Amino acid sequence: MSVNYAAGLSTYADKGVCGLPESFDSKEELKEKVEALAQLIRESQYLVVHSGAGISTSSGIPDFRGPKGVWTMEERGESPHFDTTFEEARPSLTHMALLGLQRAGYLKYLISQNVDGIHVRSGFPRNLLSELHGNMFVEECGKCGKQYVREKVIGVMGLKPTGKYCEEVRGRGLRSCRGKLISTILDWEEALPEKDLNRAEEASRRADLALTLGTSLQIKPSGDLPLFTKRKGGKVVIVNLQPTKHDKHAHLRINGYVDEVMSQLMELLGLVIPKWDGPTVCESSTPDQKPLPAIATKKEVKKGQSSTGLISIAHVSWPKQVSSYWCPFSIGFFAVILP
Repeated sequence: MSVNYAAGLSTYADKGVCGLPESFDSKEELKEKVEALAQLIRESQYLVVHSGAGISTSSGIPDFRGPKGVWTMEERGESPHFDTTFEEARPSLTHMALLGLQRAGYLKYLISQNVDGIHVRSGFPRNLLSELHGNMFVEECGKCGKQYVREKVIGVMGLKPTGKYCEEVRGRGLRSCRGKLISTILDWEEALPEKDLNRAEEASRRADLALTLGTSLQIKPSGDLPLFTKRKGGKVVIVNLQPTKHDKHAHLRINGYVDEVMSQLMELLGLVIPKWDGPTVCESSTPDQKPLPAIATKKEVKKGQSSTGLISIAHVSWPKQVSSYWCPFSIGFFAVILP
């Protein structure tokens, strides 16, 4: 790996329950459950998806608490196996299916615990995405909040300076901001980015259906967000091979590979999974799916922790030449990296 995310974090003892056994629904059970999920989505007015590390395992990036996860292997004194680098990792079928669900108008908001940057690189609209634990490819100005989405991973963890400075110019004749750029990756117990968390909480309260994919829902507060939907009268559907913390709250529990579930789901909904043509950034969604406002909500922050790393999603910058194209599914432009 060009950067080992796990190795870059500080030492932390309580990494949750790791290595729980996986269970699989039979072929017939899986088919029936996915059919039930498809019907729930057809009836839903506001679907929110919560994604975890399990959706990236088929992209070659190990999860954390699975049988061969990073923390599971660490407990055994072993090293995890990576089949790719973060830069070379391609979106999984699930990543692209989520983009298809959004374009079709079913998926209203996506909340991710993943730091691998694949959701952004797949072209999912950033104004409909909360990356609660940061993004390996994104650095942010600590002064003005501008974000830079890079071609390569930043290589710095824990909201620390990257050694670069902001080049944003707010008006004609003014000097560039020159604020220090920092990593967006959180270390253990650091406060989540306020804007992303606020939007994730609001979307979860607004949702009538919360679909969790490839997450054991152990990490707070991100893992508890589907409960906001349940408390407002909505339904929770959990897709995961291992037991999760909130299985008892699920209206439907599917034990299967997320790629298989999403493949069957898209077919039942009559939707085509978009083809991935390389790293793409799409800033905004269609007019009828405007971003949620950032509202003030209370959250627990441990003593001594500050709410840093606030995210401004209005800007994207690449380190080398890009071409801009009109995105038929967005308001504005998206950038495609040229070889």
